[in-house]
Amino acid sequence: MLRRLPFSPWHLLLMPLALLFALPLVQMVLTAFMPDGDINRFPPRLIPSRLQLDGFIGLFTESQALRWLLNTVIVAAIAVLAQLVLCSMAGYGFARLKFFGRNAGFLMILATIMIPTQLLMIPTYVMFSRLGLIDTLAAAFVPWLASAFGIFLMRQFFLSLPAELEDAARIDGCSTFGVFWRVVLPLARPALATLTVFTLLGSWNDLIWPLVAISDESLYTMQLGLANFQGTRHTQWSLLMAGNVVATMPLIIAFVLAQRQFVATMTFSGLKG
Repeated sequence: MLRRLPFSPWHLLLMPLALLFALPLVQMVLTAFMPDGDINRFPPRLIPSRLQLDGFIGLFTESQALRWLLNTVIVAAIAVLAQLVLCSMAGYGFARLKFFGRNAGFLMILATIMIPTQLLMIPTYVMFSRLGLIDTLAAAFVPWLASAFGIFLMRQFFLSLPAELEDAARIDGCSTFGVFWRVVLPLARPALATLTVFTLLGSWNDLIWPLVAISDESLYTMQLGLANFQGTRHTQWSLLMAGNVVATMPLIIAFVLAQRQFVATMTFSGLKG
């Protein structure tokens, strides 16, 4: 009986590629612990001569990084919660409920994915300005409250669930909202985890829109604050790399925790390549 190998030929090809893609992340972490002399020398050192925490100490003592991190957590938490609620309800409606204009409405929402974000910035800025949201923290998270991609993702997942589950729940006396809340939504945990990862990545790393809408330094998000470390004549590399490490670690932890659910959603919703 042939014993199945724990790896395939694809692993031999993908492992070097994975290491290649991981190199910038490793270099970022090493640079965050480097002395300034190692960072600014030419050619730059790949391995630090000694490890130090000056970049992290300077990040939290010479800037408002802690405030920026708190702002980013608030923006990401509100964005994720709103997307889970609004996109799951909209996706269920487009997948399971029958109403006039359902397909046309879904196609209109889907078409907005094709519009470049840059084209929407001017009308969005004018609308936010009239609402008095410019230079407030709300300006950073309101655009993330719902998304066409989130509705599409949830709809595709709900379409993969058997209709017999809902029929059985209705026979037991569940209302439409009861079927959604008690039966369908608990089964959608893989899709919800995936939507959480995508929304967290997008809102956490968003730089362009906060750069346009926020000028008060106390309202900066982490990415916007880190961008200020880069100047035309001088860049504070140790602070910048330390800030990038602090900003990246929560995303890596979130992805690792949701990795299994993420793969399951790609399989069920038909989004895999």
